[in-house]
Amino acid sequence: MTSIRTSSSRSNEATTGWPDGARQAFVLLRAVFTLAPIAFGLDKFFGVLTDWDAYLAPWINHLVPGTAHQAMLAVGVVEIAAGVLVAWKPTVGGYVVAAWLFGIIVNLVTMGQYYDVALRDFGLLVGALALARLAPSTPRRAPRGETR
Repeated sequence: MTSIRTSSSRSNEATTGWPDGARQAFVLLRAVFTLAPIAFGLDKFFGVLTDWDAYLAPWINHLVPGTAHQAMLAVGVVEIAAGVLVAWKPTVGGYVVAAWLFGIIVNLVTMGQYYDVALRDFGLLVGALALARLAPSTPRRAPRGETR
């Protein structure tokens, strides 16, 4: 199948170094992996979406100090920090979020339940890896007045 390229998409690629689709994918992934971890992290403090404590495997609860709720508050802080890291430095942040999601998947699978959530998180992990792989190819913008 051949793709149809308009003069607008060719000029965008010439000025940014990115085909339109790649740039759009990067922007979408960066937005999602910035906003979602921050939103889920904040919800650890407010509990609007779910009872997060129920998602902590008993063996992890025994490893960490304090209660499951206190552990989830710490998880919330880490998730907020990961979202900010993706916004600031997606090359690193994408890998951090992928590693974090891997930990969540291990936690859920070892509980012997929530396999549907673990599978969803695996899809998110792949998306975070895609973000990290796209990020290094992000063209730097030329300073004002300079052309590339």
